[in-house]
Formats: sequence, C-alpha cells, structure tokens
Amino acid sequence: MNRNSFRLDGKVALVTGGATGIGFAIAQAFSEAGARVALNGHNAAHMEESLGKLHARGIDAKGYLCDVTDEAAVREMVTRIGTDLGPVDILVNNAGMIRRVPMCEMDASEFRKVVDLDLNAPFIVSKAVIPGMIKKGHGKIINICSMMSELGRETVSAYAAAKGGLKMLTRNICAEYGNRNIQCNGLGPGYIATTQTAPLRERQPDGSRHPFDAFIIAKTPAERWGTVDDLTGPAVFLASEASNFVNGQILYVDGGILAYIGRQP
Repeated sequence: MNRNSFRLDGKVALVTGGATGIGFAIAQAFSEAGARVALNGHNAAHMEESLGKLHARGIDAKGYLCDVTDEAAVREMVTRIGTDLGPVDILVNNAGMIRRVPMCEMDASEFRKVVDLDLNAPFIVSKAVIPGMIKKGHGKIINICSMMSELGRETVSAYAAAKGGLKMLTRNICAEYGNRNIQCNGLGPGYIATTQTAPLRERQPDGSRHPFDAFIIAKTPAERWGTVDDLTGPAVFLASEASNFVNGQILYVDGGILAYIGRQP
C-alpha cells in the first residue's frame, strides 16, 4: 500500500457550506492532507470566523460567498477559484438544509426550497466544475447524502426526497463521467453531534436522556452519536487517489444504524 495515495498535495478542493459544521471539518481535514481549500458559504460572519481559525493554524484557505442555487453566481465563483487557486480537483457538495414539517402541513414552496438547496445545488455546482475536471483528466466529487437517502421518517419528506435524489445524481455522474477519470461518490453521515443537535442530547432534569437521544442510542450499534471527526477520514479517502476505482457508491458513516433492526423490546 502506498500511503501517499491518501495525500491531497497540490489539489484544489471546493467545499460548499464549508464555513460551519461538517463542511468545515472536512475542509480542515483536506487542508491537513495537503489540499488548497476554497470554502463556500452564504454568511459573511461565519466565513470570517472559520477562515480565521484556519489561518491561525497556518492554513491559507480562501472563502467565497455565493448562493449555490444560483447557476450564474456559481459559474462566477468557480472562475474566481480557478484564478485564485487553480481549477477544482475535488468538490464536496455539502451545503444543505432540512425542514421538519409534516408533509400535509408543508407548503409546496417550502418543499421546493429544500430540494433546491439539497439536490439542485449539487447539480449546479457539479456541472460548473466537471468541464475543468475533464480538461485536467481527473476529478473527485463527494455528495453529502444522508441515511434519508435510504430511509423515510416522519416530518422530513422534502429532505428525504432530495437526499434520495442526490444518491441517484451521484450514480448518474459516475455513469456519465467515469470514463473521464471522474469519481463521484456519496458520504452518508449518521446522527452527528453538532451544535445544532446539542438540544437533542441534553440530559433531562431527572438525569435521564432526552427521548430522541435515547432513541438514537438504541438504534445505533456503536451506542453513541457520531462526531464530525468520524467523517473526515472517509472524506479524505474519497477525495484521494486511494479511491480511484471507487465510483458511484454511498459510504454510510452511521455507527451501523442502517445495518441494524434495533433491540427487541
């Protein structure tokens, strides 16, 4: 095994939604593996804070504020990245959103908004970088999918529909561009401990687990929530030459949830 095949030296990586959470953790891991990283986001304050953290560690990342559902703006961003850093070698389609609303209470406009960011945006950004990847003769696209790419759950109809579609977009990019040495795979996080999920993990006044926390622990063979660090190794693998013959796959990093029917009552 050539351990250098896991390095990303000299590669240019674009991470959408890269200023916070999972996206930031992946961007930082790519930087540590040698990549030059472009963070995309829409919040200027979050971007400034995240770039400050990376610069403090000696990582010369660059930030790009852009609405990834806007095709013209995305094309302009990709052009700017090409000028600043070089053509994109690695794309992580991480930007996303969820709306937890029962289906019959959700307006069609809200459904479209979720699908626009979670599915249309990966199509738009992938479309913008693929020509440059073809020209260079290689490329890696990682779509941040979800367990909802496989499972349904109450109140997440739009999210599940979009993530299921993203799984199939992943496979179709593989089908169309695999012969151009472009690998497109999905990374499917399980339930990850982030600031957004912190309220669901708070202990109750009597010391017991939050009901949702207890539910997740019972459904996860690892008996814990994942961390953003659990995702960085798989992401680096999918971005590196070590995965050159891996294409059209979804790598679920879920502690075993999808393999487990759950405990008998």
